Amino acid sequence: MSDATAIPQHEVIIIGAGPAALTAAIYTTREDIETLLFERGVVGGLAAVTDKIDNYPGFPDGVAGLTLADDLRKQAERFGAVIELGEVTAIHDEGALKRLETTSGDMHAKAVLIATGSDYKKIGAPGEAEYYARGVHYCATCDGAFYRDKRLVVIGGGNSAVQEAIFLTRFATHIDLLVRSTIKASEVLQQELQKFVDEGKVTVHLATTTDEIVGKEKFVTSVKATKDGVPTEFTVDGVFVFVGLEPNSQFLKPTPVRLDEIGFVITDQHLQTTMSGVFAVGDIRSGATMQIASAAGEGATGALKLREYLEGHLHPTQN
Repeated sequence: MSDATAIPQHEVIIIGAGPAALTAAIYTTREDIETLLFERGVVGGLAAVTDKIDNYPGFPDGVAGLTLADDLRKQAERFGAVIELGEVTAIHDEGALKRLETTSGDMHAKAVLIATGSDYKKIGAPGEAEYYARGVHYCATCDGAFYRDKRLVVIGGGNSAVQEAIFLTRFATHIDLLVRSTIKASEVLQQELQKFVDEGKVTVHLATTTDEIVGKEKFVTSVKATKDGVPTEFTVDGVFVFVGLEPNSQFLKPTPVRLDEIGFVITDQHLQTTMSGVFAVGDIRSGATMQIASAAGEGATGALKLREYLEGHLHPTQN
């Protein structure tokens, strides 16, 4: 049993610092609820590494993801939120307090908000892990500029793949878009992509699987694939993978916090998990819409539910 007096205690600890987490922190700190956020990666989450966000309300001309993320951070910090770079590795229910194992040591919180979001899925092809950051990437806005006047392969057929392929045309001389089945991106994105296809900057390869990412002297040189059952090879300088997202919930698997079959956090109508006093919002939550606007809205709602819980007005959830 841990010694409560020897462990730092906070009113609220938020795990993550994406749009949902930062919005929640704006609401909690404005009501003088002391709030600490833990972020293991980039403040702003995936929004921060999105080139341009066109569907966030209030920005008729769109907004750069990094700008939106930075403004949310500044607003949360202005009201007193503290952001610490580090990782939460486990949560333990100790009744009125929750004990979090973190890279900064154990901490107690009266309430916890899980807002860890999602991460990029991997395709699992040979060479993908070996050449990560040496020709294999998952963020066009982060790494696209390294490939000016180079040839690229983009893997995926959803909204993110098409959007990032379009962005990469700013740098690359040519892009081969490898789509496992058919393109599932929105009609608007498909129409925009067609412009670059017509210009010869992008070639779309449907019914194409990625078999291996090949490199030489620590850098990617080609991609082996199968198109319509026929083996083929693309000579490239880099590969960008956009095949969806997976939940950042690995640290919850040994806990009573219930996950769905994919690994997203299950919540009740109050956004509370199956561990009383622990809530979840944003892309990590089962049933989330994976939209920044909804994540921010859930962050605000989650903060209000945290306050109700701290004031004793919200009944503990039932397992």
